[in-house]
Amino acid sequence: MRLQTFAEALGRRRSAVAGIVLFCIPLAMAIFAGWITPFSPNAMVGAPYEKPGTTHILGTDDIGKDLFSQLVYGSRTSLTVGVLSTVIAMILGVLVGMLAGYSGGWLDEVLMRFTDVVLTFPYLIFVIVLIAYVGPSIWNMIICIGVLAWTTIARMVRSQVLSLKTQLYVEAATALGATNRYIMLRYILPSLTVLLIPVAVLTIVDGILTEAGLSFLGLGDLTQPSWGLILFYAAARGGFVKGSWWWIVPPGLMIAITSLGLLFTGQALDEILNPRKQRF
Repeated sequence: MRLQTFAEALGRRRSAVAGIVLFCIPLAMAIFAGWITPFSPNAMVGAPYEKPGTTHILGTDDIGKDLFSQLVYGSRTSLTVGVLSTVIAMILGVLVGMLAGYSGGWLDEVLMRFTDVVLTFPYLIFVIVLIAYVGPSIWNMIICIGVLAWTTIARMVRSQVLSLKTQLYVEAATALGATNRYIMLRYILPSLTVLLIPVAVLTIVDGILTEAGLSFLGLGDLTQPSWGLILFYAAARGGFVKGSWWWIVPPGLMIAITSLGLLFTGQALDEILNPRKQRF
């Protein structure tokens, strides 16, 4: 699909346009955090529990930190965890799925049974256990989320590879003496790309929500501001009890906006790139 045709198809879908606009909000916050925020997110710059005003747009927390600055810088942490954990999950899922689907036989059986075992673990509980064991940090969260989120990707890739390896162009390449590695990299993987892009976008949502949940439980990196960490401190330091809505609502709203933006975009990409769902 040409880039111009793809852009036109994307522009014709209101959900796609809405999703991109929504996602551009946290993306712009993450990129231009240093220019947007008036204060350092970790500096005590006001009185405790200040309500939103001209100096502090979203007020302050219990020790006088500017909540708007924390919210803006928190977008960097949340998006970083979501994107990098997705990269790890995609690499593992594609690798396992391609090897299992193309090789078949005992290797397929071993890899899929291992995938089934990992799928039986309660995802969130297992992530919590791993983080509690290795210690809360940004990189530990990225790795733990990534190494547990690849299973559904692997099963999807395997099913596609089983279909693709029976195509005539793959059989012709095999007959001409092409190696398995060459066929998988030259023919199989490019055919999977259009199906993996929407999955990757939706997997980022899982990573962001998981990071927010872990941080809210106190298992996030306490040195890096994030939306989940803002909610954790609001719950631990009396924000909910005192009714400090400016401490609670904005991070929850940003999580919802980012998730909706990615969900709308991922669904639109799936409709455009998946031949079975194309409407144009």
